[in-house]
Amino acid sequence: MLLNGSEILVECLKEQGVDIIFGYPGGSVLNIYDALYKHRNEIKHYLTSHEQGAAHAADGYARATGKVGVCLATSGPGATNLVTGIATAYMDSIPMVAITGNVALPLLGKDSFQEVDIAGITMPVTKHNFIVKDVNKLADTIRRAFYIAKEGRPGPVLVDITKDVTAAMAEYERKEPKKVERRVDDITDGDIKKAVELIKSSERPFVYAGGGVISSDASEELVEFIDKIDAPICLSAMGLGGVPSYNERFTGMIGMHGTKTSNLLVNECDLLIAVGARFSDRVATNIAKFAPDAKVLHIDVDAAEINKNVNAYSSVIGDCKEVLKILNERVEIAEHKEWMEKVKAYKAEFPLKYAEGNELKPQYIMERISEITKGEAIIATEVGQHQMWACQFIDYKYPRHFLTSGGLGTMGYGLGAAIGAKAGRPDKVVFNIAGDGCFYMNNIELATSVANDLPVIVVLINNHVLGMVRQWQNMFYDARYSNTDLDKATDFLKLAEAYKAVPFNVTKPEEVDDAIKKAIELNKTCVINCEIDIDEKVFPMIPAGKSADDMITFDDFEEN
Repeated sequence: MLLNGSEILVECLKEQGVDIIFGYPGGSVLNIYDALYKHRNEIKHYLTSHEQGAAHAADGYARATGKVGVCLATSGPGATNLVTGIATAYMDSIPMVAITGNVALPLLGKDSFQEVDIAGITMPVTKHNFIVKDVNKLADTIRRAFYIAKEGRPGPVLVDITKDVTAAMAEYERKEPKKVERRVDDITDGDIKKAVELIKSSERPFVYAGGGVISSDASEELVEFIDKIDAPICLSAMGLGGVPSYNERFTGMIGMHGTKTSNLLVNECDLLIAVGARFSDRVATNIAKFAPDAKVLHIDVDAAEINKNVNAYSSVIGDCKEVLKILNERVEIAEHKEWMEKVKAYKAEFPLKYAEGNELKPQYIMERISEITKGEAIIATEVGQHQMWACQFIDYKYPRHFLTSGGLGTMGYGLGAAIGAKAGRPDKVVFNIAGDGCFYMNNIELATSVANDLPVIVVLINNHVLGMVRQWQNMFYDARYSNTDLDKATDFLKLAEAYKAVPFNVTKPEEVDDAIKKAIELNKTCVINCEIDIDEKVFPMIPAGKSADDMITFDDFEEN
């Protein structure tokens, strides 16, 4: 059938199963928005308050559902406002398609009004990107974009479309989406045999899993694997939920703010099995001293990750789910009684701790969220101390229930992501754990939450400072608090009311449960302002560039 470019775009979105899109209109995408209006009963468009909010919402939608998230923006500043959200998705391997309009083809390269080379700008932070200058190539480009976003290691793809293409006419024929096959071509029998032998000969195996386990939906296979080889497991922040927190083999998060148990075990194991993880500097804080006595078996879908940060003794390249399926068939049931007894002893000796008392503690707030929701809620976070407390003190029962900016560390991520998660999983209670510094960056998206009846609960950990930066200034810069005090007179309760959200103010431990339970019962956008001490800190902590031997625990800090 003969359609214009905008109608072809919408038909291709429908082909791909898209029923939700986040965006903000403008001149270069007017034709696209006109087509969306005609198909508003098939594709729900959520108008965010800022294009970055649209990108984060598409990202949160993708993380919570496993589907490709879609965002849309106009040319120039609309497109550049997406960049941080695109980079966030890129660093965490999140499948997303960002669609931007651009000026008409004759105006490209002439510094036209609201013209920018968005493809050039985003090239380093996309898995692939396209500029569509011919309406006859539009449909296949959109199809390729969705396939690339999902295939192998997921990631964001940008499609920039000139305005004249959105108006030009072309023939459209519906096609079924190309099936995305799991990557297995690089899985060799030799690599599997070597992996099996390493596992068989190991007396102290330790599994370190990351976001790849979530992306490949490999949680069940991972639990079967650690049971079969009788090994403990730690997770990166991106991997939380990959194994239920209550699993007796789970030793907590690893790395800079991971548990002492996880960081001790990585230094004492003789085989470290990394599954869908990339050994970032927040995990392998000092490469020279990381897992010094261990052979490293690295399982990852992306060959580029092998030997990038930590040298692997052996590797298996392929989809984590498929690799684990094969290993589960071939490895023998093992028993490492002495090793697992040590794990149990370490967990008992080195629990996560904080100062308990009459003051309101952020760790206590996280524990109460965890207990009240029983692991059924989706938790999004901003970035900073509150993010780490959410990693440490909330138990995660399922994959895709913890959404955070792990690689880029994007302040302002959480509220948009929570909105996207609620749009994709309306059956779930959705929290956004925020710090006041982050909330200043994105509170405008409360308007999006309220206007679109996407109720999220913002738990605002309010210490009136940039907490994590201040912690570093306190510990490593002789308490020179340069520009980390948020000397602002904002009343967050009145701000919430102005957005028509429901405010709660919590200053005492005994007020926490009531606020959380009422917010859940209301099923409205809520802001729970929690006033905590300015000098509250995240422990354990490994200073940058140091090793697990240099870990500072809560007890260490209290004693010194």
